[in-house]
Amino acid sequence: MLSNEIIKEILREYDATRQRNEAYHRKRLAQLYRDIPRLKNIRQTLDQMGIDVARQVLENPSQAAKTLEEFEAESRQLLKEQALVLAQNDIPLEYLEVPYTCSKCKDTGYLEDQTKCTCFSQKIVKHLYSQSNLQEKIQEENFDHFDIEIFSPRAKEGEVSQRDNIQSILSFTEKFVYQFPSNKKSLLFYGPPGQGKTYFCNAIAKYLLDRGIQVVYETAFKLIDIIQRYRFEKSDTLAKAQYNLLLQADLLIIDDLGTEFNNSFTNTELFNIINGRLLKNKPLVISTNLTLTELDQVYSSRLTSRIYGNFDLFKFYGPDVRWQK
Repeated sequence: MLSNEIIKEILREYDATRQRNEAYHRKRLAQLYRDIPRLKNIRQTLDQMGIDVARQVLENPSQAAKTLEEFEAESRQLLKEQALVLAQNDIPLEYLEVPYTCSKCKDTGYLEDQTKCTCFSQKIVKHLYSQSNLQEKIQEENFDHFDIEIFSPRAKEGEVSQRDNIQSILSFTEKFVYQFPSNKKSLLFYGPPGQGKTYFCNAIAKYLLDRGIQVVYETAFKLIDIIQRYRFEKSDTLAKAQYNLLLQADLLIIDDLGTEFNNSFTNTELFNIINGRLLKNKPLVISTNLTLTELDQVYSSRLTSRIYGNFDLFKFYGPDVRWQK
């Protein structure tokens, strides 16, 4: 099953990374001990002391407290000497530790309490982006490549031109990503196709991903597919991981809201995702080709009220700019 293969691939990546870092550590220590034999002597003495004290405690339990106290005192002296030798040779104390890529989980993917490390979630996100080809797409559609000139400068009397409107949206979204995650506002982009809504979603995703912020980007259609697999295919471990990310990621971007098959189930599940994130102060960015009136017609009032009450709304309009590129 593809989902399990991806999880297994991530675990294989952890194994390879951990083994590589531990092999490097062993090689580095061997060289260090050749250069400074006293450090090797200290390490061997500490190891032997640990074995000896364990045996003594087992042989004479009544003296365990005294034995441990003496062991701790001797260990402190040796560790103090070790730190001094390292300092004299301009070697940081961390040099004796395995240089794990992730110090929190020690390149296992799991913390001591057996919960997934944040780096595990980030690996899942990267695999999902790789599958969806978004990584390639956001190399083109980002703030650095944004061209305001393709938007029409012409305006009807009493209205703002398409270009000025987009410039205003651009300024706001740039401020949004610069201030993330302290800015907890959510954004709704709505308007006809070809106005740049998806481009803005991609640009936001790239800017934040490049800074190590956890972003999950899904079309509404794919999001519902994830939810359905999570609800009805209990053995699908990837669907469970994906569903949890919908709620837990720093930012969730839902593109093309309104293209998913709509019924009471999807209405309820969309509400659960959006409401669940809002309750946790976790922002969303949503794009849709629907008008606000159409949103009211398609979705439940409790869903649209959550959007209208908690999102900044940005209307896109004007000529289709896809033909201007």
